[in-house]
Amino acid sequence: MKQQCFAPVGLAAICLSFLVASFAWAVVEDEDDWLETDERILVTAAFRPAGLFDSAGSVSVITAETASQRQASHLESVLNLAPNVNFAAGASRGQFFQIRGVGERSQFVDPINPSVGLIIDGIDMTGLGGAATLVDLAQVEVLRGPQGTLMGANAMAGLINLVSAGPSSTVSGFGEARLGQRGLREVQAAVGGPVGDQAGFRLAYGSASSDGAQRNSFLGRDDTARIDEQTLRGRLSWQPNARFSLELVGLALDIDNGYDGFSLDNTRTTLSDEPGHDRQDTLAGAASLRWQAFSDLDLELSLSRLSADLEYGFDADWAFVGLCEVFVCLAPGYSAFDNYQRSQNNSTIDLRAVSARPADRPAWVLGVYYRDQSQFLRREFTFLPAPFERDFDTDNRAVYGQVDWPLAERWNLQTGLRYERRRARYSDSDGAAFRPSENMWGGRLALEHRSNSGQLFYGLVSRGYKAGGVNSNSAVPENLRQFDTETLLNVELGTKGRLLDDRLDLRAALFWQDRQSLQTQQALLLPQVGADCPCEFVQYTANATAGQSWGLESELNWRAAANVQVFGSLGLMRSRFDGFENFSHVDADPANGLPFDMDGRALPHAPETMFAIGGLWRLAAGWTLRAEYEGKDAFFFSSRHEVRAPSSRQLHARLAYQAGSWELAAWGRNLTNEEVQVRGFGAFGNDPRKGYIVEPYVQFAEPRTLGISARYDF
Repeated sequence: MKQQCFAPVGLAAICLSFLVASFAWAVVEDEDDWLETDERILVTAAFRPAGLFDSAGSVSVITAETASQRQASHLESVLNLAPNVNFAAGASRGQFFQIRGVGERSQFVDPINPSVGLIIDGIDMTGLGGAATLVDLAQVEVLRGPQGTLMGANAMAGLINLVSAGPSSTVSGFGEARLGQRGLREVQAAVGGPVGDQAGFRLAYGSASSDGAQRNSFLGRDDTARIDEQTLRGRLSWQPNARFSLELVGLALDIDNGYDGFSLDNTRTTLSDEPGHDRQDTLAGAASLRWQAFSDLDLELSLSRLSADLEYGFDADWAFVGLCEVFVCLAPGYSAFDNYQRSQNNSTIDLRAVSARPADRPAWVLGVYYRDQSQFLRREFTFLPAPFERDFDTDNRAVYGQVDWPLAERWNLQTGLRYERRRARYSDSDGAAFRPSENMWGGRLALEHRSNSGQLFYGLVSRGYKAGGVNSNSAVPENLRQFDTETLLNVELGTKGRLLDDRLDLRAALFWQDRQSLQTQQALLLPQVGADCPCEFVQYTANATAGQSWGLESELNWRAAANVQVFGSLGLMRSRFDGFENFSHVDADPANGLPFDMDGRALPHAPETMFAIGGLWRLAAGWTLRAEYEGKDAFFFSSRHEVRAPSSRQLHARLAYQAGSWELAAWGRNLTNEEVQVRGFGAFGNDPRKGYIVEPYVQFAEPRTLGISARYDF
């Protein structure tokens, strides 16, 4: 099994070495900036922006150059580069994220408390993964492990921070167009520069559209899984003097994607007569103010506001009316449509005092935080007698602090603590009302050592937490309507540094995580009055006993020659449930009181191996070639059944020619046309032709896609 797992990695490494040797003759005289380097990358999500190699913690940074060379218009297209980071679809995009096997995989009627935080230009977009478009991207930062001090309740597993490009000192910008198979059409453009001597601006627009990869044979259409996304963002910075600065950010999203993801035949050909949709209209903004109150003390105030309207609907029977008149059925067919309209409003205030960071005395951060969120849901389902509506409002108040202690030469101790109080108010049209409140805490303790050669070694202990919540569906037993807070303890050992005369950047971390009162999704499959099908699939959240995960994360970037760059990442992970007995499992027997014992089984969406390896070569003047090979092991889709996504391998390549400010490229994603599965159901029957027997159903990622692009920078 392990030989099968690692054989492709070894083969890719051999091929890559051969290519490096083959192209080594084309050495250019000067080492230009065309090669990416980790040396100047700052991680901005931290309290103090720090170099990628200068602080404890397992962090991946995906640069704008990498995203552009992968033709990425959404976060889902670059996440495979970050080890032990996965995503789930069940919608038009992969918008549910998991870090080290921890994270949500879907959302229907229940309000969810995400495990992975999502910040876009200082705006808290947690739980809105479809909004993670990459227009005018500067970088994506992925912080693995609990961010209890930094963010609190919404970042128990980690944090994804998207940062767009900021204003420049001179007028500059770009325009880019991409064309590809299945009607792929993408356009991005940005312009920015100074406004007088004290201010600067940046304005960017992007549009992404395609027909999608599904074929609806009943309707005779190829666009029922279409992509139609528009993004507009702007930034304005003002610094009247050295002691004061202000930055304003605005974001507008208009997403009108189709959703026709599942087929009764488990293919890319569907039979639905009412294909679904996945829509989002969002307006958001943030303001960041910094004032140097004293020579050694800054005051920083961050404000953000988000208003989002979402609509997600799908043909619940995945078929057309009259299916059993065309096919032989073992049970009567049914027809149903399920639609969810959501509105969400977030407001955050974060005020902190940040001391200077001298080398000989402690540096500290002290802050207070407030977040107010309101969520409204209206569900319309064919078999509901009336629409279901619910309100779920929460407010979070927190105080936090962090101190960096210089212990001795080359040694540093970092301590952080956050205390948070959360109050929630839940009510729905069924008459249910809950008012849960809780106190939570998290933090970190990190010991850092810098060797004489500049290598950083660290040990880290961190604690994160995830708030409890409410299950909306009244069919869920009363004793399960609420679930408890989950906590995660993370222990990590790592190193970061440069080798081979600073031409090899290497980061590696070993981790062990322990989850208590683990929140996991369960399900009930209910028959409907007057229907012959088990056609309501009720999901709810419950607390398992515990879960563990442990493994390795490593990333490298090797500037092998002036014209050759090699990069790669590797994630190894084992995980398991501890003492978890599951009644909603497909093999459980609730009637006889015999649950399915999942003790020792791996966590969902937690592949044992993830890897990415690639190279960037300058072949001749103006010509570059990028090739990447990535993959992941098989993983369980859910804690409710044993269906697994098979292991997958993907090959991507891009050949580009640059002349002055112009770049033309031909590219291909998933060149071997691998059928990658990104969402799956197992404890579910939906086909009357088979008598609604329980069987697996899966949703596929993008197949092979070829295209061309043109970009102009000024």
